[in-house]
Amino acid sequence: MHPRAEVVHGEIGYKSLAEIPVQVDVVDCFVNSQLVGSVVDEAIAIGAKAVWLQLDVIDEAAVARAQAAGLLTVMDRCPAIEYRAR
Repeated sequence: MHPRAEVVHGEIGYKSLAEIPVQVDVVDCFVNSQLVGSVVDEAIAIGAKAVWLQLDVIDEAAVARAQAAGLLTVMDRCPAIEYRAR
């Protein structure tokens, strides 16, 4: 999702998670720590299965809300780094 909902590499952008017309499995959060709580709340609201907070994105309360709602959570990690470490 992106506030301007631009088309990027031919893919449609959405202003909110609620606008995405398909089931969302993982919400990968590339926003700063001060903004991520609202993204996590949107992920919970749409029934996402997991949230991934990128490297240096930290919000313990948001992660606790996601876990309480049954979402898998990852915080302060980069998927590319984690993948290469395997």
